[in-house]
Amino acid sequence: MHASAVRSLLVRGMLAGLIAGLFAFAVAYAVGEPPVNGAIAVEEAKAAAEAPAGHGSHAGHGGAVAEPAAEEEEGVSRSTQSTFGLATGVLVYGVALGGIASLAFSFALGRIGRFSPRATAALTAAAAFTTVYLVPFLKYPATPPAVGNPDTIGKRTTLFFLMILLSVLLGIAALIAGRRLAPRLGNWNATLAAGAGFVAVTAVAFAVLPDNEDSVAAGFPAGLLWDFRLASLAIQAVLWAVFGIAFGVFAQKVLAPRAETAGPEVHAGAAAG
Repeated sequence: MHASAVRSLLVRGMLAGLIAGLFAFAVAYAVGEPPVNGAIAVEEAKAAAEAPAGHGSHAGHGGAVAEPAAEEEEGVSRSTQSTFGLATGVLVYGVALGGIASLAFSFALGRIGRFSPRATAALTAAAAFTTVYLVPFLKYPATPPAVGNPDTIGKRTTLFFLMILLSVLLGIAALIAGRRLAPRLGNWNATLAAGAGFVAVTAVAFAVLPDNEDSVAAGFPAGLLWDFRLASLAIQAVLWAVFGIAFGVFAQKVLAPRAETAGPEVHAGAAAG
């Protein structure tokens, strides 16, 4: 593939990521924000319950320390976080992943089978969703903010990104194994064998890597946690599904326009001759 084509696909991948980010933001705002608000309410209620008994007595002495909570007030309002802040984060995330996925598409095109650009885009998006999000999510599910032990957030973050790296490497290894097995087993059987190997090694990794036992505080509502995790899964699923569709359309137009437009001209010239 020529460098100009790769650059064109990179730009369109980022554009497709932006489009996907808009859809993901809509889902995040509609179904993701309510559980987040609920988690914040639970945290605030817990903090109020754990406040010193004499906390309120200071409020009546001149007002010097009447509002200690004011000192802890967030610099950015919650309404801004849930709208502009959320949109910015999701859109930047979508554009970045779109660019990376477009480069993965450029490498995969023609190497994973005789698929059209549109089909290859769909397969790339599905593989990215599975390795980058779904597999790590199954081991370390998403949790609302401020519900886990703050002292172990560094460890938990490291384990999550380690699981992402391991999942991606295992996915690449499964792809290479499938290609090497194809001449002996056939494409279908090779794909099944490579997929089974990926699942088996991933299961071993799940068993070996430590769990996040303190990622959720004791007593946190199970229903609220479930809603948050389903919302997180829905956001990622929508992001990658829309990206696969949008980028597939863009890639098809970039890589196959001449075949679609030159054909009638060739036939017309032949008839005229």
